[in-house]
Amino acid sequence: MKKILGIDIGGTKIRLGVVKENGEVLADKKIPTKLPLYPYLEEQVLKVMTEFPDLSGIGIGTRGMVDAKTGVVTFETELEGWQGTPVKAQLEAATGLRVEINNDANCAALAEAKIGAAANFQKVVCLTIGTKLGGGFVFDGQVMNGTHGGAGEVGHLILYPNGLVCGCGRPGCSEQYVSGTALSRLIQEENVIDPETGQLAIPQNLFRLATNGHTSAIVVRERFLSDFAVVISTLQAVLDMDCVVVGGGVSDSADDWWENLLAKVESLKLSPLELKRATFGNEAGMLGAAMLIIDRVN
Repeated sequence: MKKILGIDIGGTKIRLGVVKENGEVLADKKIPTKLPLYPYLEEQVLKVMTEFPDLSGIGIGTRGMVDAKTGVVTFETELEGWQGTPVKAQLEAATGLRVEINNDANCAALAEAKIGAAANFQKVVCLTIGTKLGGGFVFDGQVMNGTHGGAGEVGHLILYPNGLVCGCGRPGCSEQYVSGTALSRLIQEENVIDPETGQLAIPQNLFRLATNGHTSAIVVRERFLSDFAVVISTLQAVLDMDCVVVGGGVSDSADDWWENLLAKVESLKLSPLELKRATFGNEAGMLGAAMLIIDRVN
């Protein structure tokens, strides 16, 4: 069974995993992200290849926007020097292996669509609620990249015209209302005080407080989930997917809000739609990166 090196590149750490075709992880290594990124990445990959000389290919998921065809990082502002890097061409030349690269959210979506929560569905949207709001579309087993590698930028759907200014410079983007950052802002706006600490609640505890009947926490929960349901409904009107997978850090508290979200989506959806909680956590990006290659080396 073929072995693939899956790599997930984040702002602070890089995860490298040797993955078999069935998704079994043979090795898993985490290293800090260092700049300049490309020579450091190549060095680490070559080290893995000395331990696993029978690798069949390398799949990479990275933050930022990627031209999946050329393998060039087209937009990334926080990893200095990474934007414009022809990762695919350089790493293929260095290793002699096939290399595929895509956005990290797309990779997470691919993992869920291939071997995770949406393995039995054909048209899958994966939404990741972390510090920001990410998305990935996998239709018929293939990542939808868009012309410039920007498909799946769900966090930049305009949810409230003339609303809060986003980091992208436009007003009203959905990640200003549906994200961990948004949850922190809503907690401040509604002055949600945790009775156990006497301090402002932290996002991790917000939904538990709401479940326990905390009035202002309930207000935040309703605002947050109502906006999230609108995002899902809007995506359905455009994509007509059959499954939405929800993951990311905020989903760790889903036991306290999942049924509320289902009820809100039910009242807005245009046709049958399954909502699933993500199977994979932090390993989704690495697994999905490997999936970029697996179908192409058989």
